[in-house]
Amino acid sequence: MLNKLWPIFIIVSFVYGIFTGRVEQMSNSIFESTASAVQLSITFLGTICLWNGMMEIVRKTSLMEKLTHLLRPAIGFLFPELKHNEKAKEEITLNMIANILGLGNAATPLGLKAMKTMQKDNPKKDTVSHSMAMFIVINTASIQIIPTTVIAIRASLGSSNPSYVIFPIWIATIGAAGVAILATKCFIRREERKKR
Repeated sequence: MLNKLWPIFIIVSFVYGIFTGRVEQMSNSIFESTASAVQLSITFLGTICLWNGMMEIVRKTSLMEKLTHLLRPAIGFLFPELKHNEKAKEEITLNMIANILGLGNAATPLGLKAMKTMQKDNPKKDTVSHSMAMFIVINTASIQIIPTTVIAIRASLGSSNPSYVIFPIWIATIGAAGVAILATKCFIRREERKKR
């Protein structure tokens, strides 16, 4: 769908620019936006490299076991199907830590690994399991204590106080996660009642 919408938006913008006599402004804005996109990409690249390295260190040290132990009650409540799947729990924990640190780009590959691990134990390969559904919901809500990506964007765009958004982000992400988890738990219980 987006493959069709974006070309339409671009064509309409060019046509509008030509008819309103703003071709020069349009071409200037194209060059300015490409320069700012490259600058933003470089900022992200540094942030992603730093935190991906940190996550790799966490994975290879005893800190991973401590973090898994710390999050074990929450993981047990959210993913009761994964009682004996320690690998999936570890991957989910890494993903959650990456999201909590605001590293959506670093969390994505970890989330894909966790989904593949959960899919191996999924009896219905063409349907997501309850654990997979809960994992998708938690990733979409993405609780962020340190929203590094947003802070990096604000800093690269010259914000005088890039970390000003931290408190509103806490409220938004914790609220969204709470509502999403509650709704998912309700749907899972309803489905289990239907099966009985």
